[in-house]
Amino acid sequence: MATEAQQINTKKDPNSLPMWIAGVAFTFFIAFLGFLLAKVPGFNQVGQLASAIIIAVAYRQIFGYPEMIRPGITFSTKKLLRLAIILYGLKLNIDTVFQDGLGLLARDALIIAFAIGVTVWLARVFKADKNISLLLGVGTGVCGAAAIAAVAPIVKAKDEDTAIGVGIIALMGTVFAILYTVLRPILPLDAIDYGIWSGTSLHELAHVAIAAEPAGDSALAIALLAKLGRVFLLVPLCFIFIYFMKRKSKGNGEEQNKVAFPYFLIGFIVMSILGSYVFGEGQALPVSEGVMEGVYTLTAWLLTAAMVGLGLNVSLQDLRTRALKPLIAMTITSIFVSLLAFFII
Repeated sequence: MATEAQQINTKKDPNSLPMWIAGVAFTFFIAFLGFLLAKVPGFNQVGQLASAIIIAVAYRQIFGYPEMIRPGITFSTKKLLRLAIILYGLKLNIDTVFQDGLGLLARDALIIAFAIGVTVWLARVFKADKNISLLLGVGTGVCGAAAIAAVAPIVKAKDEDTAIGVGIIALMGTVFAILYTVLRPILPLDAIDYGIWSGTSLHELAHVAIAAEPAGDSALAIALLAKLGRVFLLVPLCFIFIYFMKRKSKGNGEEQNKVAFPYFLIGFIVMSILGSYVFGEGQALPVSEGVMEGVYTLTAWLLTAAMVGLGLNVSLQDLRTRALKPLIAMTITSIFVSLLAFFII
């Protein structure tokens, strides 16, 4: 009898290995459903990441949070997210940024500071949620979901706030990318200038690619270079946030509440260096484009599974009451960022 009871308890124990595996598998299953949904007309413009978050949020509202498999979901949300950010570093070619993009870095830095500053200021004007607004400002200024995910643990954002921020960025970034392609034929910009405009103002790497690709290979190349400059600035930005968070803790008499050092940023830097100077054709360790594309695909799936875990924490009731004003602030900021980037080309 005792053995039977132990077996039953084991089955119900959320910390057991099967439940942990089930939690991780569940996030990847929802990520797969997001992948399929992203094939549907309309959702194909939103992408797998946002589609998966939509499904995760819908699941939470209908079925509630799957408590039995929480440890596995939390693992995806925390550990796999950090692994995805580390692998994301491979997308940053430091050599290219230093050789050809130094002139763009100053513009990128201005855009980042402007986006964060304006979003935070508008949040105060609209009395919007501060944490969500800050995350949206970072995502708008730097590189969308990856930037939000990197900054969130530093500023001690809730998982729900992070998920809301990522979902809004994915949605609005797609809207702006499509608007760019519609406006391109009537804008007084050549292909190169249009690429610079797209790369310095749009939210995600994917959004930059969507907008710049119709203008040709040269436009796409310079757009991605401008965008990589913003990704490059993510690391110093994180350290700036660490500095201010520590000052804030001391000012509030919370010295014991130390800001955890984001060690995954070290991995991000290492991967950037390896991707720039070690891996690839003609480098110390030749790696084919096919292998690198495979790693990029893995990164996308890891990031999507992590975002599913975050999406499961979202309550639509809170979303209605807390996300509308930050969304308005972020939309206005995105318009201003587009105008600023246009006039500083």
